[in-house]
Amino acid sequence: MAEECFLSGTQTWLHYLESCQSTNSWAMEQGQNLADGDVVFTRNQTAGRGQHGRSWMSPAGVLTASFILDNLPVSQLPGLSLSAGLAVVYAVEELLPNLQGKLRLKWPNDVWLNERKLAGILCEATTSFSRSRAIVGIGLNCCVDLPALGLDSAISLHEVCGDVPADLVLLERLRYYLLQAKSILCQGEAGLAVLLPELRRRDLLLNREVVLDLGGEEFRGEAAGLDAEGRFLLRLADNTIKPFSSGRVIRFI
Repeated sequence: MAEECFLSGTQTWLHYLESCQSTNSWAMEQGQNLADGDVVFTRNQTAGRGQHGRSWMSPAGVLTASFILDNLPVSQLPGLSLSAGLAVVYAVEELLPNLQGKLRLKWPNDVWLNERKLAGILCEATTSFSRSRAIVGIGLNCCVDLPALGLDSAISLHEVCGDVPADLVLLERLRYYLLQAKSILCQGEAGLAVLLPELRRRDLLLNREVVLDLGGEEFRGEAAGLDAEGRFLLRLADNTIKPFSSGRVIRFI
């Protein structure tokens, strides 16, 4: 898609930056100028941020954008990363029918394809009383030479399809499904429950042996799925099941 399409102003929800350190950080700084459903996009993110303070690699060919979602119930924020991951799954599979049913979710915030990471998600929120503004950052590998970067555990869309959708097309579909996910979460306590069957069906880790890192403390066991709050369930060696609302799965087989 020619760059002028992003600069023409025909998409009132799109804020295109030639370069920025982090689309999430820019969205936070410009909060008063952004509205629900707005999208911040750049092709040159220089200092991206990931979960748990890690850096977010954004080489050429990664679609990097942040999506603004206003007025989410604070009670539903813990399930946002999983819901956003499902939105990425639906957007990609709609545009690339050959991938229908093949994408999986790795709790809490990654989308995988063919046992390799396709996309990462970083959700950040500010709250006021019982409502919030969420910024959903998405990095989607579209046309990246991953082997050259030593990233053999990741995958790029161009490896599995002939024609990768244009950036603007991907952004529009991602925005659509994220707004749909927000609408479901705004139903309150019943929100995430609507998505749970599909989240469980897409669970990459289910029944696999995993190692979960919780701030330096490691837990080992068998992944036992997700509970009604979107928490990760781990079956320990004594056969008890322990729920986790945060943490990072660092190994799985």
